[in-house]
Amino acid sequence: MIELPHPLRIAAAPISWGVCEVPGWGHVLDADTVLAEMAALGFTATEFGPPGYLPEDPAARRALLGRHGLGAVGGFLALPLHRDRARLLDTAGHTAAMFAAAGAEVLVLAAATGTPGYDSRTPLDAAARRALLDGAAAVRDLAGAHGLRTVLHPHVGTHVETADEVEWFLAGSDVDLCLDTGHLLIGGADPVALARRYADRIGHLHLKDVRRAVADEIRSGRIEYSRAVRAGLYPPLGEGDIDIAAIVAATTAAGYRGWYVIEQDTALAPGDPASGPSRDAERSLRYLSPDRRHGGLRPLEYR
Repeated sequence: MIELPHPLRIAAAPISWGVCEVPGWGHVLDADTVLAEMAALGFTATEFGPPGYLPEDPAARRALLGRHGLGAVGGFLALPLHRDRARLLDTAGHTAAMFAAAGAEVLVLAAATGTPGYDSRTPLDAAARRALLDGAAAVRDLAGAHGLRTVLHPHVGTHVETADEVEWFLAGSDVDLCLDTGHLLIGGADPVALARRYADRIGHLHLKDVRRAVADEIRSGRIEYSRAVRAGLYPPLGEGDIDIAAIVAATTAAGYRGWYVIEQDTALAPGDPASGPSRDAERSLRYLSPDRRHGGLRPLEYR
């Protein structure tokens, strides 16, 4: 039995309610509905969701979150890091300035392919891979000028997806990692081993549980990522095949004091209510925090 040395900082994410930037992903619930559901569960902070989901004006974004008693964690930004440097820096600079003004702490960066969605990708040559590392560093520096931390999010359907690509990125860049337990497992990495081996490189955490059999179908090419999500790829925490308790224990023991974002990707059909995603989020929350006081959680014990 492992006793955690400090309270966990637990946050929510709109993707757990089906809010995604991918065209045709599914029905998108309005922001007030999603934020109200988060608040009703006891969350006190959230990531922003995709570009354009919350108001672009930082004051309006702060006000909307504030009406629901939610603080800002940061947000996800998928950009082609390997090409069009001027456009990359323009988009990243605008986003970082807005994030910072809205009260964010972290910019969660993904190495997008430049095509919509996450169902396919093409390999990069050596020059493009070097450009990707340079692009990540440039975004990190831009965001840092606004007081934000930048982390690289290994993600299905991007240019940092597989276990080998994660190792390559960590060896070639000093940008820290967003340890997304689900995407790492789907990409063939062992998230528990990564959490232990690279404890000093973890700058942010997305907690997902995964049904390994469905993940294997994605890795083999028998099913696309978007279809797998609809097929139940991500169960609530503690109900899949990832040892979430071991990851929490490893990161806290190593001194990680950042956010643990419950982020179980979901896709909704038209007319689906928010109650289904909320039930799953509550089950995940109970797994992490039986007392459900998410602004200042007591240390928990994990078997």
